[in-house]
Amino acid sequence: MNIGPWKLSGRVLLAPMAGITDLPFRQLCRQWGAALAVSEMLSADPTLRKTRKSQWRATLADDECPRVAQIAGADPVALAEAARYNVQRGAQVIDINMGCPAKKVCNRMAGSALLADEPLVRRILTAVVSAVEVPVTLKYRTGPSPERRNAVAIARMAEDAGVAALTLHGRTRVQAYQGQAEYRSVEAVCRAVDIPVVANGDIDSPDKARQVLDETGADAVMVGRAAQGRPWLFQAIHTYLETGTRVATPSLAVRKQTLLTHLREIHRFYGDWMGPRIARKHIKWYLQALQVDRCHVQPLMQPTAPEAQRVAVADCLSRLNEAPAAAPA
Repeated sequence: MNIGPWKLSGRVLLAPMAGITDLPFRQLCRQWGAALAVSEMLSADPTLRKTRKSQWRATLADDECPRVAQIAGADPVALAEAARYNVQRGAQVIDINMGCPAKKVCNRMAGSALLADEPLVRRILTAVVSAVEVPVTLKYRTGPSPERRNAVAIARMAEDAGVAALTLHGRTRVQAYQGQAEYRSVEAVCRAVDIPVVANGDIDSPDKARQVLDETGADAVMVGRAAQGRPWLFQAIHTYLETGTRVATPSLAVRKQTLLTHLREIHRFYGDWMGPRIARKHIKWYLQALQVDRCHVQPLMQPTAPEAQRVAVADCLSRLNEAPAAAPA
């Protein structure tokens, strides 16, 4: 799959997730085989650029290639300026967010709320594509509601505007993350346009990825929540798609080391105060994947100093034993 001049190394991509796909997590998922990792959502509001949270979210690294910054907003002029700003900071691809269903985003007529206003969508796409020389991609949903699915119309609009690739989450705005993703809309979009299409939503295993690609004709799949606490899922899906081989879940020792390494990088990136607080959700996801009982996880949420948190997690991990046989991821 290509995005403009960028040829991706595989067909499994990391979805942008607010509060999750920061630099440490993106780099970790790339190491485990994600062919592309998109930044957290960045507001197009210029008054927010200097905040600590925005600075963290906007941090890109040289080893991310291509470096993808996702922008969100409702004003074409502001989004065009945000695209230019992020390209100046090193972004090599700009992704436009029209998929977020969060109320605080949609109440500002941004994210997936935009899908209800097709003329505004057209103006935004045209403005952003015209503003930068790097490829522009679009991540969106199937429509405002099940009664009004307009994914194909938006896809054709994006292709006409010069968008380089599409990612379609198989849910509407009102569904948020409820129910199951549907892929008929993804298939319809693949038939309607000639630019690459990525399928997103409920892709949590090699078998599901293969099924979705076969059913839709999509060029790639994008994995989001399923990778929380399981970054090795990218390797498992990639290997299965490319070779048909099922990769066993990494050994317990490897999974333990992955958690501890991720923990160290979070502390390094966010510092002694915010690092342990940011890390808590990741610790919980890893230990859930390791099937650690909740009563043993809760005490690990208490330490507020990096070293104390690392010691507590390492102590918990030291009491885990390898399962008799590792199952496929």
